[in-house]
Amino acid sequence: MTKTKIVREKIWSKLADVALPDSRFHKNFAEVIPDFTGSDKATDLLVEQAFYKDGSYAFITPDNCLVDLRKRMLEAGKSMVVSTYGIYRGFWLLEPDMVPKGQELFAAWLDGLEHFGRPISLEEIARKGRFDFMVTGASAVSVDGVRFGKGHGFFDLEWGMFTELGIVDDRTPVTAVVHDVQVVEDKLFPSPTDILVDHIATPTGFRGVENRGVRPRGIHWDLLEPEQIAATPPLQELRKMRGLDG
Repeated sequence: MTKTKIVREKIWSKLADVALPDSRFHKNFAEVIPDFTGSDKATDLLVEQAFYKDGSYAFITPDNCLVDLRKRMLEAGKSMVVSTYGIYRGFWLLEPDMVPKGQELFAAWLDGLEHFGRPISLEEIARKGRFDFMVTGASAVSVDGVRFGKGHGFFDLEWGMFTELGIVDDRTPVTAVVHDVQVVEDKLFPSPTDILVDHIATPTGFRGVENRGVRPRGIHWDLLEPEQIAATPPLQELRKMRGLDG
């Protein structure tokens, strides 16, 4: 068993006590990054940061712990791109003028996202330009910024696609929203595809990552199985954009 898997499973055992069950996956943390007790307090701290106040357009992962953030962004007039579960149906654009006043919470849920928002292609995402910031949940995150997801690598893929489009890079503020039990004090060493975060928001504090390492760039096509590419429409689109098919 790898150290990453050991850390992830150790955190999951602690997370079970503070996690809120998902309507589909309950507390199966291999399939869902859950909401947790106090996520609203972590969001309180995040929305006070300068990058959030100054930004108007962001990429937000579909994790349950970010429902409150997505709601607040809509209420504050901010737009976002959100990935669908597993990226199986690509990305969706959600903008404030798409959502009737008072329906922001519904729109922040994944089912509501697909009711009010609309699909957006990588080509259109590229035309819209840089994200002002990115926010993600995590299974675990170390104090030096190493983030672990559910184990499927979706955020790594999303980051790789966006770096290839030139709309995110080392300057893009990336924040992980997690419970305090998900923060790992041990020093961890990222793999070549792990995305390092700049900030960690928890119910009890907002901390910056000191001396963050360099993030990876691009898609490592050699590490992807053909079945994964076939199940991920944006990867297929990116291959066509890069002239890798045909």
